[in-house]
Amino acid sequence: MALKATLEALAGLSVYPRSVVEAQGTTFFLATSDDHRSKVLVVQGDHAGFEGSRHDSAGVLLCPLTAANAATLRSRLGWLRPAPLGLKTSAGFGDRLGLATPGHVRAIRQFSSGESLIGAVFAQQSVRENARTRRTPQQVLDAAVWGLFQEGWHEPWGADADHLKTTDHVNAFADAGYTFFTIDPGDHVDDGLDGLSAATLEAKVRALPWGALEDTFGDLQRRYLAAPVDLDGSTLTLERHQLCRAAAKYGRAVAHAVAMYRHMVSKMAAQAFELEVSVDETSSPTTLPEHVYIASELRRLAVRWVSLAPRFVGRFEKGVDYIGDLASFAAELAGHAAVSRAFGPYKLSLHSGSDKFSVYPIVARLTHDPSPGAARPLVHVKTAGTSYLEALRATARVDTILFREILAYARERYETDRATYHVSADLSRVPAPDELGDAELPLLLERFDPRQVLHVTFGAVLERFGDRLRETLRSNEEIYASALEVHFKRHLAAFVA
Repeated sequence: MALKATLEALAGLSVYPRSVVEAQGTTFFLATSDDHRSKVLVVQGDHAGFEGSRHDSAGVLLCPLTAANAATLRSRLGWLRPAPLGLKTSAGFGDRLGLATPGHVRAIRQFSSGESLIGAVFAQQSVRENARTRRTPQQVLDAAVWGLFQEGWHEPWGADADHLKTTDHVNAFADAGYTFFTIDPGDHVDDGLDGLSAATLEAKVRALPWGALEDTFGDLQRRYLAAPVDLDGSTLTLERHQLCRAAAKYGRAVAHAVAMYRHMVSKMAAQAFELEVSVDETSSPTTLPEHVYIASELRRLAVRWVSLAPRFVGRFEKGVDYIGDLASFAAELAGHAAVSRAFGPYKLSLHSGSDKFSVYPIVARLTHDPSPGAARPLVHVKTAGTSYLEALRATARVDTILFREILAYARERYETDRATYHVSADLSRVPAPDELGDAELPLLLERFDPRQVLHVTFGAVLERFGDRLRETLRSNEEIYASALEVHFKRHLAAFVA
């Protein structure tokens, strides 16, 4: 039956036009009910592997958006399977509600072709975020797949298993089909070294797990103290105390990262993947000698990685712009970028990277790719909570009652929920719901303190209001997608030529 006749036969359903695709004699598309509260996959042709109900008059199968149907669709349409992105400038789009991918696609589409290519990681969630949203790695991946299918995205895309701390975490994401793994060895970083004597630092170094590091203290000193490191034509000479501090701070983290990577290699033997190493969640910045130590040791131990997230100077707090001196940030970033080119090249990764509009031009300018003919910044920007905040902004526009309830509860929860974040919002600067008119509610999302309070309380809010919030967004999906499109174009524009 012709597609036009098929559509006429599916009364009560509206088709997403970008989703319509024909592959090997079978037509696939996504449709939604007139009230936008439910969606179905429509398969006309070969139904093998799909679960659904037959629509006899149209000769199609109407399939719910289940994990099994998502897996079958990925097997039929190869572009719906995530893949490594390599050294492309890239952005990660966390989606705590499972509804943001259409807006993410619309934002990045104009930046995803030609010389200004930005790679997209559309499935990205950390273990901590999944625990708070009560979602599984598979649910996060499948939600991205349905959003990509809806918007007709056929370009390569990535899926990031973020902030992994154990091999069990690796296994759960690998089994779901992820291709990008972010190791977080932060629990193994010794972050309390300020004020220690040289003898105490050396004692810490001597106590490192040298067997796991396949090294000795003597060999370590011979490698680093014998010759300066060339960084873009300038030299960095490590003094003995700098080397001891770097090894004492990061030696156990390197050993853990190596063990995690080798487990990944074994687990992913039949699947291409890429690695990020993240040491950003520490209280003290990563110095250039420390970055050199991390990169040099990972390379010596045959770890291959595509990006690394140092702890930069200043504060990359959740949901707000960079806090700190931009000139100092630029000077330090230039050194970190030189290290990434000398020991890679690899991308520098900005965690809590959303809404850092003041630093994006600096990062784009200083992280250039040294490869012949390349004009791209070597950077990966991770975002997550900002998409949730845009969901709240959309809700404030269409359901003021729900938004007021969320705001009141977030104010109650903030002092408890902030414990696992580096944030500085002052609750006294967050108005109570009854102090605001309806027109003022969306404007709260423009203010520092309300943004952070709403951001870090997402887990508790979703526990209480998640079903109502998702229902509101499904019924107003164009408002949410449009808000995301506008918001993320601001994020991405600085990274294109």
